Amino acid sequence: MNVVFISPNFPPTYYLFCTALRQAGATVLGIGDAACDDLRPELRDALTEYYRVSTMSDYDVMLRACGFFTHKYGKIDRIESHTEFWLDVDAGLREDFNVFGQKPADLSVNRHKMGMKARFMEAGIPCARGILASDSASVETFVKECGYPVIFKPDQGVGAAGTFKVSSDQEMKAALEMLPEGYMVEAVLEGDLLSFDGLTDRDGKIVFCTAHHFSGGIMEIVSERRPMHYYSLRDIPPLLEELGRRTVEAFQVRERFFHIEFFRKDAAHYYALEINVRPPGGFTLDMMNYACDFDVFRWWADLVTGSRDDFTFERKYHVAHASRRHGMNYRWGHEELLDRLGVLVVAHREVPPALSDAMGNYAYFLRTPALDELLAGIEEVEKTA
Repeated sequence: MNVVFISPNFPPTYYLFCTALRQAGATVLGIGDAACDDLRPELRDALTEYYRVSTMSDYDVMLRACGFFTHKYGKIDRIESHTEFWLDVDAGLREDFNVFGQKPADLSVNRHKMGMKARFMEAGIPCARGILASDSASVETFVKECGYPVIFKPDQGVGAAGTFKVSSDQEMKAALEMLPEGYMVEAVLEGDLLSFDGLTDRDGKIVFCTAHHFSGGIMEIVSERRPMHYYSLRDIPPLLEELGRRTVEAFQVRERFFHIEFFRKDAAHYYALEINVRPPGGFTLDMMNYACDFDVFRWWADLVTGSRDDFTFERKYHVAHASRRHGMNYRWGHEELLDRLGVLVVAHREVPPALSDAMGNYAYFLRTPALDELLAGIEEVEKTA
């Protein structure tokens, strides 16, 4: 089985997809813009061949790379990056080389926020109200109906990039004067931010799922440099799981990870925000492994190669990502914090600069079966002097 993996060296832990594929018996072919000598040894060992390109943003260059692999190794069976930045490239290459998986037509629904809203509504899943910001009159009418504040965001965007809040007529006037094309405006929802995350097989059956609770929205965390943490739940709220499963079915998620965000107003009211048909960001896959004592990278590889039938798991622990930012005066120094938290800390590491605006500069991963103990640990990480 020939699997082309795009950008196998970033995010940092994604080399584990390649090592897992190799262990599962696949021929792993990498495409990236990093020098081969800069790849970590485990990744170089996992790759049958690595094709370096000058830029992964040039589709013709990526097309030639896959053409080279096809000529040398035969038909490509899978093309994947698992990364938001390369979803368009992945989909285009799959279509051009007739490979199973998401195609460009799928992205019109599951990567464009207005496409998502239409699908949510078709499936009867409550979601935030929103419209394309195509002209001033329609935006002003929308705001009169739903009131301030509202959120402006790119219809197709990554994280909180380009997203901003408007809270008054004056701010609205300024926003409409400078607004680029391709934006939407959305009503603000109040409540807790949760996600339903997991992995499906080729038929769309969920083989693994979990949920995470976030300390706030990415936009506020980035713009206001708030403390950032999130943690997994051992027990998924029933309504969240019901809506999450309906979303997976509505969006026809096949042999892929998913990350679906919901606002929880109260126990009886959840509103879908968006779906990402890819793994959740940051180090969440590692958190899944810590929570269940399994290897989700290998699970995906086994699904792709068909080398596993049994997918049973137990959410044994709550796991948190609790981060710190440079320039803050924290109550406990790094070594003091590790001493205070003890066995609660399962890992800690620097966050790559590309992720640090949203994820903090240094992350502590905390694990315990008891939620109250986890929350106390998060408080210790974030406590300032």
